[in-house]
Amino acid sequence: MSDAMEQALRLQRRAVAIGFDWRDIDEMWDKLLEEVDELREAVAGDDPECVREELGDVLFMVVNLARQLGVDPDVALSGTNAKFQGRFARIEAELDRLPPPGDPGRLDAMEAVWQSAKADEKRHKRRR
Repeated sequence: MSDAMEQALRLQRRAVAIGFDWRDIDEMWDKLLEEVDELREAVAGDDPECVREELGDVLFMVVNLARQLGVDPDVALSGTNAKFQGRFARIEAELDRLPPPGDPGRLDAMEAVWQSAKADEKRHKRRR
């Protein structure tokens, strides 16, 4: 687990230990959406320092949500990384068959390969 993610969990657990926690998960969803909105505003404002700060708030809230859901955020992210790696490998394997760089259809073609890989994963999961 990254040092920052681990520190976020420790801080959140300290807060919970003294009763400083969310009343319910709906409040947490609302706060996450609020933080995402603030990040969007920061991006629109073109202030890199503000973007960094707001992105940090989003990440902190996501770690907090993971804690509340009983999910290890590092395990969740590692799983997503593996999923992305597998799907992206399919795109890389198809590069020769895709429209060339600069072609307006290239991104759509890559998305189609991505969706095909995703569908294959779902079929494979159902068979287990």
